[in-house]
Amino acid sequence: MEYLVLARKFRPQSFEDVAGQEHVVKTLRNAIGQGRVAHAFLFSGPRGVGKTSVARILAKSLNCEKGPIAIPCNVCSNCREITDGRSLDVREIDGASNRGIDEIRELRENIKFAPAAAKYKIYIIDEVHMLTREAFNALLKTLEEPPSHVIFIFATTESHKVPATILSRCQCYDFRRISLKEIMTNLQRVAAAEGIQISPTALSWIAEAGDGSMRDAQSIFDQVISYAGMNIKDDDVEENLGLTDRKYLFDLSAAIVQRDAGVCLTILEEAYLAGIDMKHFYQMLIKHFRNLLLVKIAGGSSSSFDIAPEQIEKLKKQTNNVTRETLQRFVEILIAEEDRFRRSQEARTKLETIIVKMAYLEPIIPLGEIVSTIEAIEQKLQKGLSSTTSNKEPGSSANNRVAETKVNYGEENSTDVSIDKENNSSAANNIDASDLVTIRDDFKNFIKKENAILAAKTDSAEVLSYSGGCLTLGFPKSFIFLEDIKGKKQKEQLEQIARKFFRENVEIKITTMEIEKVSTNGNNGRGKANNLNDMKREAINHPLLQKVMNEFSGAEVIEIKARTDKSR
Repeated sequence: MEYLVLARKFRPQSFEDVAGQEHVVKTLRNAIGQGRVAHAFLFSGPRGVGKTSVARILAKSLNCEKGPIAIPCNVCSNCREITDGRSLDVREIDGASNRGIDEIRELRENIKFAPAAAKYKIYIIDEVHMLTREAFNALLKTLEEPPSHVIFIFATTESHKVPATILSRCQCYDFRRISLKEIMTNLQRVAAAEGIQISPTALSWIAEAGDGSMRDAQSIFDQVISYAGMNIKDDDVEENLGLTDRKYLFDLSAAIVQRDAGVCLTILEEAYLAGIDMKHFYQMLIKHFRNLLLVKIAGGSSSSFDIAPEQIEKLKKQTNNVTRETLQRFVEILIAEEDRFRRSQEARTKLETIIVKMAYLEPIIPLGEIVSTIEAIEQKLQKGLSSTTSNKEPGSSANNRVAETKVNYGEENSTDVSIDKENNSSAANNIDASDLVTIRDDFKNFIKKENAILAAKTDSAEVLSYSGGCLTLGFPKSFIFLEDIKGKKQKEQLEQIARKFFRENVEIKITTMEIEKVSTNGNNGRGKANNLNDMKREAINHPLLQKVMNEFSGAEVIEIKARTDKSR
């Protein structure tokens, strides 16, 4: 007996055998049972999902000697002839080979004659979208009002190419891709019937390679049997399907997550030398990172996304140390670069640049995590500040400190300033307190231009003295960033900026002091301005604002306004 491939040998012969198309099967069975069978059907969907098989089953259900019946007997002469493809009343026409107007005219002439042995004359036209425009136009009138003994069943993988005038005359059924689980179940049944020994893991690989097509999966299974025989090992399937690419995928994604660009390039080099096509590898890489993202989001529900069960655990391990936002960004990069990669003449080089870009991508921290971290830090800071305040001793000697300041703006201007903070008066003749304020503000504005974050941290500073290249800055005792400013890195940055401002080498000294408002007698306007400056200084030094500015590089405070709504 002539050998039949698995796709033909195990082709569904009744509606119960059809996998993954329950919505179509239920509708057709109900229509037959209620006697509401249309005169024209259009089955559309991906390849290998059962469109032509369902068309044959429908033809058997209508022409069965016991029918029309929802479950054909598959025993009578009509059923057997349709199954074998030799029925005179059921014609299968290839739309690609019979696409012209002459073939349609011949069909129109033939439908006038009554069926030879069955109840209906049924025409199954596969890939109907291949018909020419003239052929479709010739079919229109016949399709709208065919003889009562004629039924048309069209099948197509590209329903959008079928004219709307044809679609409006048909009952349209959309066939879906078949799930990985359903394909595996079918393959297990085939293996059991054929006496083939194969592991569930190997079957899942074959089912995944079918890409939602039952016919493709069965054809691949047939090929694997030819390669490995009746006792199939996992290595046989892996070698036959070329699944060694998977090893490189997992190694590469692990290196990207660890931000090791050198290892990434080494893995790509190994894959290239192993003979892997870079453009095919790129498509697999997109799918792999898509699976990582789905597993990260869906967790235990990952099996619903047609991911092989043995892969899910490996994918979960890789997603442990990476955020969902980072994985999403990886997928976005791969998709954005896909078109340029496809058009590139140097596929390997282009892929290397994309992978390096992904490896050097800074980890993306979720906004919610940033906010919660800031809130936690704020709570700790508030506790620390409250304990510091309670431990202060009244009557500190710092309140009676006298600050003498000499400010030298390089070689151009020199001003000696002496202020008695206890008596709020000048300690030397012809000294105006506004000089010190102007110098302080000019220096702070200069810091702001050079380094916005450092400016925010030094906004509470007072210039206590500047003499012999030594600049002494005073900060409040409880200033939150005092230790940070004293640190080596911040101090060096501050000295660098001071050298630019004063136009000479400057050493910075940091000291602590008590803050008191400085005002001149009879100048209420300046006192109000100082009060407003104090409020602004307090706002800009708030720990929450400082933490936000540290987290977001380049952030800058544009304006601070005092709230005037007294009800809040």
